Amino acid sequence: MVGPIAFGTILQPLNSSMIAVALVGIQAHFGAGPATAWLVSGLYLATAVAAPAAGRLADTLGPRKVSLAGLALVALASLAAPFAPSVGALVACRVVIGIGTAAQYPCGLAMVRRAADRMRADSHNALAALTVCSQVMVALGPTLGGVLVGGFGWSGIFWANVPLTVIGAIAILLWAPADPVRESSALRRTISELDLPGMLLFVAAMGLLMYWLLSLAQSPYWWALGGAVVAALCTVWRSLRAPVPFLDLRLLSNRALSFTYVRTIATYTAYYGIFYGLPQWLEESRDLGASGAGLVMLPLALMGIVSTLTATRVQKRRGPGPLLLIGSVVLAAGGLLLALPTGSSPVWLLVLLCLVLGIPNGYNSMANQNAVYQAAPAAQAGAAGGLYRTAQYVGANLASAMLALLIGSHSTDGGLHRTGLAIAAISGCLAVAAVGGLRRGRGVVTGRGA
Repeated sequence: MVGPIAFGTILQPLNSSMIAVALVGIQAHFGAGPATAWLVSGLYLATAVAAPAAGRLADTLGPRKVSLAGLALVALASLAAPFAPSVGALVACRVVIGIGTAAQYPCGLAMVRRAADRMRADSHNALAALTVCSQVMVALGPTLGGVLVGGFGWSGIFWANVPLTVIGAIAILLWAPADPVRESSALRRTISELDLPGMLLFVAAMGLLMYWLLSLAQSPYWWALGGAVVAALCTVWRSLRAPVPFLDLRLLSNRALSFTYVRTIATYTAYYGIFYGLPQWLEESRDLGASGAGLVMLPLALMGIVSTLTATRVQKRRGPGPLLLIGSVVLAAGGLLLALPTGSSPVWLLVLLCLVLGIPNGYNSMANQNAVYQAAPAAQAGAAGGLYRTAQYVGANLASAMLALLIGSHSTDGGLHRTGLAIAAISGCLAVAAVGGLRRGRGVVTGRGA
């Protein structure tokens, strides 16, 4: 029953990763440059805001209704996207897709738990399966996207959403438990607790920051940086005053948690630098096309799955400390290796490179997730987990800005090499921090929280 109920949860990881091999085609179609970075950032910003809001609405309206509404948004935006007249319109479609896909995971969790309670079954294995499935879909996204782009052009990654949303809706209608009857006053109370001002301030801060970062390659918009600082300060002020803040920044008073969030932002900046930068180079400089780039990226996906399983075992015995060191060192090595390939490098060498680049994500993600779990107070575990996801999205946004700055509108060998050195520098700092943590004994004992 888990598969049919939570089928829609694959949409968010797929849509966040398939775009990696479609960016080159979209740039060529619209004659756009760095502005295509908003296709990545727009979806992540929408997801960061919509996911917690959808979770609260699901608790009030019922997860079945909210999930179906989200699927409808994804279908409508995906039907409109291939006919977008400009990059701006396409970004708007991606934002709507981000809102719709963001609803699926919290609603899927709620429906699985409700079904398990009804059948008096253990939901822990089902929930773990959802997490693993999400990671697998992220990893396989570029390969699937390469097949779709090769067969249907860049619009193929949007057309694919339509049958997936139809299948997901049918599965929910047939197998998902019915939503309980709610009082209308509960909806009004939930909307009042969504902290809409906090959401808008967060979007303004991140949007203006991205606008400034993307302008650095040409003429910096310093007013955008100033606006980002003001919006960020207002976000902090709102978080400290709201009874139920969108971002509970009071958690940052916990030094272990705040350090983990900073490390997560840096880690995902480096990881998504590879995830979005390498396919672009494979298409443009190595001239493999979207399908070829997707196939070369497949070993990265497969190795990421293997490393996740291996990291789980190490975590149970040694805790997150060794995982952080292994993940950071291998990520730094992978960054240095990215400074070597040229447009004439053989495919087998690129496949070996992807195998190495697939190792660190499993170790880093497992370590950071468990570090958050161990450091967060039990009563604030949900808020801590939400802030962790936000840190991931911030890292993904910074990665798209980094690529726009280092690569620009056309990926060359030099752009890939600069990106690799930047990733190596970030990961080197993470490795030094991991060594410091091990020396202080942080996260080495047992596998508590695994």
